[in-house]
Amino acid sequence: MDFDQLVPVIRQLALQAGERIMQVYNGPDFEVKAKGDTSPVTEADEAADALISAGLRAAFPDVVLITEEQAASHALTAQTFLIVDPLDGTKEFIQRRGDFTVNIAYVENGVPLRGVVYAPAQARLFYTLPDGAAVEESLADGSVTPIRVGMPDNAALMVVASKSHRDQATNDYIEKYQVKDSRSAGSSLKFCLVATGEADLYPRLGRTMEWDTAAGDAVLRGAGGQVVRFDDHTPLTYGKTGWDNPFFIALAPGVVLK
Repeated sequence: MDFDQLVPVIRQLALQAGERIMQVYNGPDFEVKAKGDTSPVTEADEAADALISAGLRAAFPDVVLITEEQAASHALTAQTFLIVDPLDGTKEFIQRRGDFTVNIAYVENGVPLRGVVYAPAQARLFYTLPDGAAVEESLADGSVTPIRVGMPDNAALMVVASKSHRDQATNDYIEKYQVKDSRSAGSSLKFCLVATGEADLYPRLGRTMEWDTAAGDAVLRGAGGQVVRFDDHTPLTYGKTGWDNPFFIALAPGVVLK
């Protein structure tokens, strides 16, 4: 993969998809349908998916494409692929809470090497440069700022957890740590908050799919962070059968895991 070609393409597609999503978000009431697994989907999900998929297939026709909104792609198997969640945080979108993102990632040999996470309602754009470093771009002036995980204080950790999926098991786990502050956020923004040093720890004790996490994982890795399995603290890998993730923990190095 030519990363000098890849990065501008996925950045631009994320911005275009975000613009389309916001047209729906700021418009009149939109229809909410249920997918086969009962999760919600809207015209914004579908429009963003069509836009991104067309762009990726045109630019990288030989690379396997996995996307949440195309069930046929879920039957594919690959270790090197592009993976898309065109609107991560649909529940946040439906409730007009703003914590939703466009996620596009490139995975090679099971490792998410490059990715973009765009939160259009918050005007926050995170991505990896061709060299792998993570940045946040200001949409106001186009300035690009390198991002880096913080230096965690294990006596006063900053924790972020899911807004829509937080449960007692997650709360019990967080209580094992000395926490200075805990906040809730939706979608893959949680990875980016760890990547920028706004949080030190993000535990996820619930079901996720690889398209939910790959782009945020790539950005966090590019910022010096890591994502590990909850059970054995080994790195989270991609290309798993069925595209399901185990429970995981995203963290800044230096956090002493419990």
